[in-house]
Formats: sequence, C-alpha cells, structure tokens
Amino acid sequence: MSAGWSAERESQRQAQLAQSHHEAATAARQSAGRYAAAVVSERATVAALDRLAGVGYHLLADRRWPGSRRANVDLVVVGPGGVFIVDTKWWADVTIRGGRIFRGQEDVSDDLSALEGLRQTVEADLVNAGLSPNEVHSLVVLYGRDSIDERVGGVRVVGERDALSVVAGHGQRHTAARVDELLARCLELFPPMEGSDIDLAVPLSTPVIVADPLPQEHSWDRALLTEEEIGTALLDSLMTRPVEEWMAFLHPSQAKVVRRSFNGPSRIRGSAGTGKTVVGLHRAAYLARADPEARVLVTTYVATLPSVLSQSLRQLAPDVVDRVAFTNVHKFANSVLAARGVPHQVQPRAVEDAFSAAWAQVGRTGLLGSMGLPRRYWEDEVLVVLRGRGVTDFATYADLSRTGRKFRLGVDQRRAVWDLYLAYCTNLRSAGVTDYAGTILRAEAALHSAPYGSVPSEQPITSIIVDEAQDLSCAQIRMLHQVVGDRPDGLTLIGDGQQSIYPGGYTLAEAGVSLAGRGVVMDVNYRNTAQIIEFAERLVDGDEFADIEGSVARADRRDEVFRNGAEPVVWTGNRSALGRAVYERVRDLMQIVGTELSDVGVLSPTLAGVQDVREYLGRHGVETVDLKDYDGRPSGAVKVGTIKRAKGLEFKQVLVVGVAAGLISATARPPAADDDRERWDRDRRELFVAMTRARDGLWVAITR
Repeated sequence: MSAGWSAERESQRQAQLAQSHHEAATAARQSAGRYAAAVVSERATVAALDRLAGVGYHLLADRRWPGSRRANVDLVVVGPGGVFIVDTKWWADVTIRGGRIFRGQEDVSDDLSALEGLRQTVEADLVNAGLSPNEVHSLVVLYGRDSIDERVGGVRVVGERDALSVVAGHGQRHTAARVDELLARCLELFPPMEGSDIDLAVPLSTPVIVADPLPQEHSWDRALLTEEEIGTALLDSLMTRPVEEWMAFLHPSQAKVVRRSFNGPSRIRGSAGTGKTVVGLHRAAYLARADPEARVLVTTYVATLPSVLSQSLRQLAPDVVDRVAFTNVHKFANSVLAARGVPHQVQPRAVEDAFSAAWAQVGRTGLLGSMGLPRRYWEDEVLVVLRGRGVTDFATYADLSRTGRKFRLGVDQRRAVWDLYLAYCTNLRSAGVTDYAGTILRAEAALHSAPYGSVPSEQPITSIIVDEAQDLSCAQIRMLHQVVGDRPDGLTLIGDGQQSIYPGGYTLAEAGVSLAGRGVVMDVNYRNTAQIIEFAERLVDGDEFADIEGSVARADRRDEVFRNGAEPVVWTGNRSALGRAVYERVRDLMQIVGTELSDVGVLSPTLAGVQDVREYLGRHGVETVDLKDYDGRPSGAVKVGTIKRAKGLEFKQVLVVGVAAGLISATARPPAADDDRERWDRDRRELFVAMTRARDGLWVAITR
C-alpha cells in the first residue's frame, strides 16, 4: 500500500460527497424553481379570475385531489356557468397542433390525461347533484400566454389572459341557490391541502432555477387584464344570450336522464317544452365520452334539425364532434345504399306521375273514387300505411290495425286500396324510380345482406338517438334498430305522440322493438311560460292520439311550469294586411332588451306563407333566413319557415301566420266525418307544435 493512500481515498470520498451535495442542491433548486413557478403561475391564474367573484363565482385554490393524500388541484371554480377544474402550467415554447400539445419537440399531451380523468370523476359525482355532464370543464391555463384557445382531448387549453373570458363566456346557467349546492359538494370533493394557508408570497431565501423562463415582456408583476377588458368580459357573460345557447341548456333535474344506462332500446318521452331534444343532445355527448371507441348517430325525420344540433354540439362538447354524426333518416338510408352499391333514385315528379296514373287506372273510377274521400287520403294510405310499413301481401294488410287512421275500412275497401298500391308499384318500376319509402325499404334489405360497419367505408355505430321518433315510419325505426340491435344504450327513441303531425302511425311492436319498461317520462316544462302553454293546450285538450308504444293516450296531462310572461296576442285581419302586421310585431319585439332579430321565428303551415312573409319583410329592410337554410348559428336575421321545419327548434318569440279561424276560434268544433276529423286533429296538433316553439312570447295571426 503506497504512502498517502488513505488521504487520497478520503479526498476522493469528499469530492464524491461534494458532487452529490452539489447535485442534490441543484435538484433542490430546480424543484424549488418548479414550486416557485407554480406559486407564481397559480397566483396569477387566481388573480386573473378573481373578478368573477363579483358575479357569483367561487374560487377554491390549492385543493386536494379527490382520493389522494398528496396530489393537489390548482384551482376549482364554481359558479353560474358550471364547474371548472383548472390546472396552471408554466410552459415555454408551447405549440398545439392536430389536437396534441408540445413543449419544444416533446409531445406532452398525455400529461393532461389525468386532468380529464378527474373531470370525468367529478362529472359522475355531480350528476347526482343534478349537474349536466357537459357542465363540468377541465381547463389548462398557460401562464404568461394570451390568444390561445385550443382543445387537447377533452381538456381546453387557454392563455392566462383568456381564462376570464372563457369562464365568463359560459353565461348564467345556474341560480345562486343552485351554485351554493354545487359549491357545498365541491368543498367535500376537494378538501384543502395541508399547509395551504401558509403565505406562499414570502420570498424564498435560496436562488431557484426555472426550467422554462418566460420572455421578458411576460414579467410576474404585469397587469393581467385591463379594467376595460375585464368589464367587457363580464358584461358579455351577463347579457342575455342568443336563443341558440338556450337551446343547448340542460336543467339540473334532467342531468340524470342523460347518464342513465339502459340494457336495451329505450324511450324518453314528454310533452312539448320538457327538454327532450336537449337531453338527447347531451346524451349523445355523454355516450361518446364514455367510450373512446363509441360512434353515435343522432337522427330525425326533419331535415333542418340535424345541422342545428350539430352546431349546438360544437359549442357544448367540441371534443367529441368527430364521433357524433347528425343526419336525417333519409340521408342515412341513402348513405347505406351508396356504400353497398345499391341503385336508388328518387324523382319526386316521376313519383307523383306514378301515383296519378295508378289513381286514374284503378282508383278514381273504382270503389275508392265513389267513397267521397279526397285522393290525398288514399295516397297517404298507400305511402304511409302500406309503404311506410313495407307490407308485401294483402293478408297482412287485411288484418292490419291502421294506427292513427280514424276512417274504418272493410275488407272490400282494403282490397281496392291494395289494387291501387299494386298499380303504383308497377308504375314506379316501369319508370325506373323509387319513392322515399322505397329508399328506406331498400336500405333495410341491404342491411340484412351487409350489416352496418361491414363495408370498408363505414365505422360501426354503437348508439343511435332518434329525435321526434313519433314522426318516423315503422320501416324507418326497423332499419335503425337493425343497425344497433338490442345492445345496451344502443337505441334511444325521443318523442311525444301528441306532437305527431303526419298521417297514420305504427307501434314499436310492429317494428320489432321492445322497450320492456326502459322508459323515462319528463314532466316539467322549462321552455314555455305558463301563459304560452295554457294558450297552446286549448288546441289539444282532450285530444286522443295513438302512441308508438301501442296505447291510445289523451292530451289531458299537465306538466309543471315555472315561468310566467306576457299573454299571447291574437291578430285577426285580411290576408292583404298580414305582411304589415308581421313587420310591426317584429319591430316592436326589437324594443325588448335582450331580443335580437335572430331570436324571432315566423312560422307558417305552407311554403307560400313562408315566401310571402320573407318578401314583405325584405321590402322593409328586415333580413330573414329560411329555416331550410338555417344551421344553428346566430345570423342576425329573422328565421322564417314552415311549422314542420321548426320541429325540435326554439325561439324567444314566435309569430304563427296563416291560421284558419276554424282551427283556433272559441267556437271551432271538430268535423263530423271521420276523415275530416283526422285532418282537423292533425292540423291543430301542428299549430300546437308551432306555438310551443315560443319561449317568451307568442303572436298568432288569423287570416280571413
């Protein structure tokens, strides 16, 4: 052993110890830097949002992560716009592209997944307190940044200067009492961290190392937002929002319906104004979020509604828009046929000619022509009762219960109808075309041969939500049921038999759909004022209607209504004076605070009425948009359309024009003849639908 060996060894040991102390000190300074950065950035976020306290928000800072003893949540914000779980990041060199977030070249998107998981946990808890699943939000705030508003998965990423506007932009969705309930639950879910009362503003005595230094212009003591910016953001949140935002509003009492699970096909029903459509919209978002592999289809008979609902979902749940599809049932059938290469061509003029020829061949001069009923009645019998069900043999028709049809047919009359039906089908084949009902029947047959999702261009659909289900034909329900079968939460039917405005009907049993008690009844009206609903219900009071579950129901049930407002106005006059009256009503409505042109809907039973109103308002400088072109975005224009186009939509103010006195006057009495009574009942139900589109005010024009 050489001289000085022990001294050399001790020297090395001390050098190693010094190095380890240096490394530990460096790590400690870096850790302190991270904590110091967190302190500064979290305090900056709180400072950015503290002005919300003046409008009913509560800020819970530095709370314990539910179920954890050490992990913390930077900030929980509870207020009129919902619940926001906020995480603050001191990240430099941040870019967001393709739904991913990067620090430099490093993809850190997975760092946000825990926050989204927490949101889902809180969502599941708060739904029991009546909060919609879509009103719990996960928010990452980037310290020192502005003009950022992106989505990474289910997490919204915003700049520090944008945070207040983002939260405030959710509006006043909950009352003060409701916010107190949510706050109480959040205080239980998120207890304070131990030592969170320590004054973190005390300067640290040890220099710290900050991993992501920010540019000089982003100094810690800079002004977060100017007074003018704060005032503008808060004012915007307090102003009456466009009716489009209201259409996506879910009352807390409806939240449990959104998350309810069914082990097969289910139905959500309720009278007008009870929120069925918005429950279906929120349910679509919930089902898409619940399973990353989920593909949800929202469909209906009405052509306008899908695009409006799609736009609402973009505002409500932009993180799932790529997994929820919206289309009407005929377009869906067309896509099924196109994907399978099945020829299908609907030419309305050719279809009309085919029926006209059949009527001339066997209808007008035969038994049907001698019965005194209009041709239209027999056309409905063929297109709805027979083609709408896909009946293929006379024996089935002879025994068929013609749900919703009041005029009774004996075996001889049914044989005459069958002959008309056969002549019509022959004429369609000769012309090489099909009708809309035929498109559905062909799609149904195509799905038997190649189930949905089995062709390369299709992804399997896991859930279908059908709005206004009572307006679909038996074959349409059968086709949709074929796509998802009886899988849990596969088929949700939403509707109300009282609002059926098409001839004929069917039962779910005919369509092969069994609900087996899987149903929810909604009985609280959150849309209409008591005055509007009382006025509208006079049209259907005591009316009997066929329900798709197979029963005959009466329109004598009263829902709970919470809102009050002005009495509906009835205008009576000549058709020549109607345009002026509509213009003056619209002009007067613009004097109401919070009402814009786009909040007004003018509804007519006919296309001619729609055109007349648009032309008159246009001549007087009032911009309009036809409901057939409306896509759910506020346009600054009065919405004008047919009553059928308005199904599922809402307006702050509704003007119903072209109403016949015989349908609404106090002396109106139903016709004695069965076929006339069927038409009369359907017309009154259509008016009922139009009137109940109104949230705040209703104006009805009776023309002589």
